[in-house]
Amino acid sequence: MKKVRVGLIGIGAQGGAYAAFLTGKPGFGGIIAEKPEHMELGALCDIDSEVEKKCAKEFPEVAFYGDYKEMIESGKIDAIITTVPHYLHTEMAIYALSKGIHVLGEKPAGVYTKQVKEMNDYADTKPDLVFGIMFNQRTNKLYQKIKEIVDSKELGEIRRTNWIINSWWRPQTYYDQSSWRATWGGEGGGVLVNQAPHQLDLWQWICGMPKKVYANVKYGSHRDIGVENDVTAVVDYGNCATGTFVTCTHDPIGTDRFEIDFDNGKIVVEDSKKATIYRLTKSEKEMNETMSMMDVAMLVQGRGEGKLFDEEVIENTDGWGVQHVTVMEDFAKAIVHGTPLLAPGSEGIKGVELANAILLSGWLGKEVEIPVDQELYLDELNKRIEEEGKFPTRG
Repeated sequence: MKKVRVGLIGIGAQGGAYAAFLTGKPGFGGIIAEKPEHMELGALCDIDSEVEKKCAKEFPEVAFYGDYKEMIESGKIDAIITTVPHYLHTEMAIYALSKGIHVLGEKPAGVYTKQVKEMNDYADTKPDLVFGIMFNQRTNKLYQKIKEIVDSKELGEIRRTNWIINSWWRPQTYYDQSSWRATWGGEGGGVLVNQAPHQLDLWQWICGMPKKVYANVKYGSHRDIGVENDVTAVVDYGNCATGTFVTCTHDPIGTDRFEIDFDNGKIVVEDSKKATIYRLTKSEKEMNETMSMMDVAMLVQGRGEGKLFDEEVIENTDGWGVQHVTVMEDFAKAIVHGTPLLAPGSEGIKGVELANAILLSGWLGKEVEIPVDQELYLDELNKRIEEEGKFPTRG
């Protein structure tokens, strides 16, 4: 196999962009990116007849299906990419794997951990198939460098993490564009399952999973929706390290700032584009044991001997499409050449676990432990689906 023939399921804004990436055409969003070398577009699938008409016009040479199972069994594809409502991610992945088709799932891996674990467990029974997830932010060279620094212990142990990611402003019209959006039964939540999964993944990928979470969660803050769109979570890593995660969708100015404090320095990331690495010339422990406040004042003012820290700035200029295409190529090379995945599908459960823990803490009004109680979370989710009255409860 020289090229992986991929079938796209769900040809909305995201799926249309992926079709454009794979064909080198502008697509629905007018976006063009360099095509992945080892992947090509094999088929398209959507249940909307209007989408079928658009695809016939934009991609006339590509087979179109209204049923994803029919496409999977067509013999025209080797893999699928899913860009569909979140509850369908696991169902489609399991079906594709059962038919010998590789899977690159869109984030989040699912809505609740019980569902995602079932998918992961099934994927484990298919070791010859490649199962990945579209965590495109893992291709960001800036975050890769930060993970390398953290893993190497160059700056010592992590003491504190803080991520403010409020650059998700969404007007009411965004939520009103479809009946399933921003609902417990249709989407499974709000900002934590829709906008923030990439940051939740990067947070745990770089810093590790916390042991406990306490969250203040607001539902429909400044918007006419019932799901969470304003979140402040405090986490405990179980080794004296703590962290916070703050996100919302009602700040038109927005902030994206990620800080990690270490024994021997600090990393500050701004807008996911620039990172400043501060390396202390003496560890905080040594300074604490040997320096007076006068020593500190003189050092900070530049009047003492030496300096407080050395500074390095790294930047990333990759565009949005470049990162997605990089994940596609990484996935395809894993199929063709057997190379390790940068974003294995099995790791998608970790971000879902964090989102579930934050929501469960908000619902119960108390600190919760990780891993979360899967059945308790599902029970609480189903209560909200029942109150909403738009969709069936989940099992």
